[in-house]
Amino acid sequence: MLYRATRGRPAALLAFGMTALLLASSGGATAQTGAYHDFDAMTSALRAAVDGSSSASMRALGTSAEGREIWLVEIAGDGDLDPAARPAVLVVGNLEGNHVVGSEIAVGIVQHLLSGADGTADVLANNTVYVVPRLNPDGAEAMFAAVQRHRAGNGRPVDDDNDGRTDEDPADDLNGDGVITMMRVEDPEGAYVADADDPRLMRRADAAKGESGQYSVYWEGTDDDGDSFYNEDGVWGVDLNRNFQHAYPYWQPDAGRHMVSESETRALMDFVVAQRNIAAILAFGLSDNLVTDYDGQGNPGGLAGLDLLQYATASNDDVHDVGVFRQGGGFGGGFGFFFGGGGGGGVPLRGAQVGRDNDPTSGRRPETTFHANDREYFAPLSEQYKALTGIESVGLNRGAEGAFFQFGYFHYGVPSFTTPGWAPSAPEAEEDASEGASSAGSGRAGMAGRAGMGRGGRGGSSSPGADAALLGKLDAAGIDAFVDWMPFEHPQLGTVEIGGFRPYATHNPPADQLADLGRGHGEFVAELAGRLPRVRLVATGVTNHGGDVFTVTADVVNEGYFPTSLRQGMTSRAVQATMVQIQVDPDDVLTGDAKSATVRRLEGSGGRASFSWVIRGQEGSDVEIRVRSQKGGTDSATVTLR
Repeated sequence: MLYRATRGRPAALLAFGMTALLLASSGGATAQTGAYHDFDAMTSALRAAVDGSSSASMRALGTSAEGREIWLVEIAGDGDLDPAARPAVLVVGNLEGNHVVGSEIAVGIVQHLLSGADGTADVLANNTVYVVPRLNPDGAEAMFAAVQRHRAGNGRPVDDDNDGRTDEDPADDLNGDGVITMMRVEDPEGAYVADADDPRLMRRADAAKGESGQYSVYWEGTDDDGDSFYNEDGVWGVDLNRNFQHAYPYWQPDAGRHMVSESETRALMDFVVAQRNIAAILAFGLSDNLVTDYDGQGNPGGLAGLDLLQYATASNDDVHDVGVFRQGGGFGGGFGFFFGGGGGGGVPLRGAQVGRDNDPTSGRRPETTFHANDREYFAPLSEQYKALTGIESVGLNRGAEGAFFQFGYFHYGVPSFTTPGWAPSAPEAEEDASEGASSAGSGRAGMAGRAGMGRGGRGGSSSPGADAALLGKLDAAGIDAFVDWMPFEHPQLGTVEIGGFRPYATHNPPADQLADLGRGHGEFVAELAGRLPRVRLVATGVTNHGGDVFTVTADVVNEGYFPTSLRQGMTSRAVQATMVQIQVDPDDVLTGDAKSATVRRLEGSGGRASFSWVIRGQEGSDVEIRVRSQKGGTDSATVTLR
């Protein structure tokens, strides 16, 4: 049966307007302006693309905390298979609210695939592409607010400081420049000094070298609730890319009250679990495993965050030790049960985390590193990605905990890629400096985690982050990403300086780059879809033994690049075995393979399995053989008994 793509529908377009966005104030560098889409404009752009094509449809998976739709675009051209049975790629953008470029690239992918560009028709005839451009529409909308702040979370109010109130001490735009940055305060007990190479930046004083701290660093604002902490409970929400099941960061406020606690993550999970033909995942976020190599142990490498944001967060590291409900009462034994306080006594268990709060010998532990055999398939895709997009390195690479791509690989069992989708380029002479970013882990997130770039930890890591290398690239690209420190009379702290990295500017490019990014990533998604497993029945045969007894044989070959299941898909039992079935009555199968035989894994690039049935049948009759692969599609062949 030919499945014809007739799913586009005429619909009145919403009022379309490209929202002009000013991401940087005037200064010596070029300001970022242009066609970033707010929610309404993005919806209109998607509607225009979908309604102009018979190969696409659009629906809402659910709604966000603030009631915005979470759009899904399904793309599939004319082909032999039902789109729901074709090997599929899932693209998800804008998991972190401040990574708006992810949704812009996702919209560009939709437009490219529907443009009729070379190669897309063949891909869409055999595959399906699902695109969720903006999983976090509430967080993304903050980019278009009158005051911009470092915010990765969604629209849910959160009790960050565990005092029974939510969002009562947000950061404040004290100097009225429209952005929330940081404050540095001269303090002989502070932990930080200005960087000698670039006084805009800060670093931790090195006591081993005889250095003593000169500054404390805070987020810009006042102590609104009078608890001696500055901006510790702000409008940050839950970071959706820390809300999924794998390596979930227990008790961290920005990770939610529990795994998949948010309406946005639940909507995505419900779709993914129901749509088992998804054979590869591409997520746009602040972590990377597509450009950056894995280390020898199978962990993502090249992790790098911004120290300055983390230093501001570290000023509130002690907030959970003051005024926290720890004893008895309260939901779950006290608020601390969820966010690290311990609740009503005793240490809460952390599931299957080895050697921390439970017996490491009790039961099999979850896999935490990428299987070596699976990583062999990642490297060629990485090279293809670099060639098609021109992205050779990433400026920031957040350590992943509870990230969607981790669920996609470790739980769902399919190739799962994540990337920021953009990084500023440096002149060749500066490339070596960019490699100096530390491989720091994600650690305790706090508000730096809410900003989507922090690495956590009390007081900060002693090894340098990506600040200098990234700022050098941004400067060289003419992007005004840093607010110079300027004095300000603070009502509580006295004389301070306000400045630091601008929200959004470190990982959202100038808007004039968006079209090229969308096109390059569209080509990559088409390439990725073309490499998915694809099963075919070949070399069928019949041997007549007389007396209405026949041997029927068939080979199944995987013509795709990827195997029908990764090793992790087998380990997690998330990917079904490929099934080959001969369409006769079970009692007519005399010996050989079972009527419904299976093969756990067919290697890619021509991997083959042979099947043979001895059956009873009538000479001259036709017998159908079918093959079904959860990630590799279906096929059938008919033989005549003679």
